[in-house]
Amino acid sequence: MTVTNKPLTKNIEIGRAPFNFAQYQAAGGYQSVAKALTFKPRDLMKLVQDSGLGGRGGAGFNTGLKWSFIPEPDGGPRYLVVNADEMEPGTFKDRLLMEHDPHLLIEGMITASIALQATMAYIFLRGEYKEAEHALLQAIKQAYAAGMLGKNIQGSEFSLDMALHTSAGRYICGEETALINALEGKRANPRFKPPFPQVSGLWGRPTLVNNVETICNIPGIVTHGVEWFKGLGINGQFGTRISGVSGRVKNPGCWEMPVGTTFRTLFEDYAGGMQDGYQLKAFLPGGGSTDFLMPEHLDLPMIPGDVAKAGSRLGTSLIMVLDDKTCPVGCVHNLIKFFAHESCGWCTPCRDGLPWSEHMLLKLENGEGSLKDIEILKEMCGYMAPGNTFCALAPGAAEPLQSGLKYFMDEFVEHVNHGCK
Repeated sequence: MTVTNKPLTKNIEIGRAPFNFAQYQAAGGYQSVAKALTFKPRDLMKLVQDSGLGGRGGAGFNTGLKWSFIPEPDGGPRYLVVNADEMEPGTFKDRLLMEHDPHLLIEGMITASIALQATMAYIFLRGEYKEAEHALLQAIKQAYAAGMLGKNIQGSEFSLDMALHTSAGRYICGEETALINALEGKRANPRFKPPFPQVSGLWGRPTLVNNVETICNIPGIVTHGVEWFKGLGINGQFGTRISGVSGRVKNPGCWEMPVGTTFRTLFEDYAGGMQDGYQLKAFLPGGGSTDFLMPEHLDLPMIPGDVAKAGSRLGTSLIMVLDDKTCPVGCVHNLIKFFAHESCGWCTPCRDGLPWSEHMLLKLENGEGSLKDIEILKEMCGYMAPGNTFCALAPGAAEPLQSGLKYFMDEFVEHVNHGCK
């Protein structure tokens, strides 16, 4: 996987140029394809399930278990779709993987498709990722030329086609059924579940949707085995994941780290701590749609269960740092404004709740707010809570707001009394 410790200023300054097919194969690439072809599909699913690989898109659900819900082949088409939309604020790990290791993703997709018996694989790419688009198109072309895609891969009976779809770029496309609708050329609204995509997804056929980083873990697991993958983690966890830091730290970037690493290790040893003249006030542990954690939470291991006990979510495992010179109310307002803009408008709590919350926050920012507005914001968090909305967009969007009210109430009240300073 791609590892970088350089600031995200210019793409050309990050890491190395992507390997072409021959270079990637010489470095050990595509071994998992040949090995996967020796497995029965259900045994290959079980191998991934036993590895303990959790989804890297934010939910963290066991990948192999998710695969196992797909029905047996019936002679019709079956699809693998890779979610490369990556619209989560503060998240840029998939971009680095696609720009610098496109063949890793393609190998993972082929190997996963063997397990799923997929006949077609799609990469649903965020439209702004032009460098990733170029790298992936080149890599797909090279894989076809080498016989890794198309009919009878490596002389087997398995065939797979692959295509890249560049999206118009909407946050809601991170929800798998909204992504499927968009891929079909429809408005990107989430679908009612059940049926789940594994049973009735793209064009009504069995479909698996996985995150880029999730699929990039598959080649290593299949090539080297379950015990190898488990041995990469620490603190009782399995594997590695890409974690990163953005904000006023000395060394922003992304690193591949053992699962179970603490936030402090990431923040201090890799990101270098805060820039001179700034102090850590709080951080969002996994992108913009997670609850704030405080400096006293830095010693938590980056494990979903441990982060949940602290009142947040690990999400995409990329920290957004809030420093002591940045207004927390302004920070929350900026995030809510983004999420309000990205709502698909399908359900009332999201369609109306997020714009109203943004309106209340703007009043506070302009020194026109009242204590009643703060109470309305608290109410809005309840209206947008899980179980009250059609998908997870609004509940996720409410997380920085509800935790901001929890930890920074004094600043909210100060905005009522004196406006934003």
